Amino acid sequence: MIGKLKGTIDEIGEDYALIDVHGVCYVAYCSSRTLSKLGGAGEAAVLFIETYVREDQLKLFGFLSGLEREWFNLLQSVQGVGAKVALALLSTLSPSELANAIALQDKTAISRAPGVGPKVALRIVTELKNKAPAFAGDAAGTIGFKQELGEGVAAAPVADAVSALVNLGYSRDHAASAVAAAVKTAGEGADSAKLIRLGLRELAR
Repeated sequence: MIGKLKGTIDEIGEDYALIDVHGVCYVAYCSSRTLSKLGGAGEAAVLFIETYVREDQLKLFGFLSGLEREWFNLLQSVQGVGAKVALALLSTLSPSELANAIALQDKTAISRAPGVGPKVALRIVTELKNKAPAFAGDAAGTIGFKQELGEGVAAAPVADAVSALVNLGYSRDHAASAVAAAVKTAGEGADSAKLIRLGLRELAR
């Protein structure tokens, strides 16, 4: 099994990178997010690899981090999500954005990925809501707060503040992060008006 490739980029295609490792070129299928960050031909590259072996094919999938590779596998544990849809999700949302969307049960964010309809989005947020925190990465600090919002058990001033910011046009994820920062500043007992004001200040930074 191939776990990681270290080499030189030979070519970047629409959905793959060709990596030259000491004269042997490997085709690694990647998300568009990964491809956009790899660089160009001739540059050094490191990809974490997930190897798929089937009766009629052997495919390599490449990722910039081990966390991204873990999400690729985690997403495919959901019925209706194969390698293609998992890559589409990772093209649309970063690992931390996926963790946040699942914690908030934000089906709209999940369904922005090509090939993900409402039913699959619902299955993803339902089946992975207890697993996502372990794969939150940069979002680990606020994931518990966002789960409370997603499950409808957050304090009323917090939920009202997030709702108000969403109504002003901010995404649920950004609104929740801003209110989480506001709660840290103002304390647990702050009313919604204060949380909205501090949240807006946070979003303006």
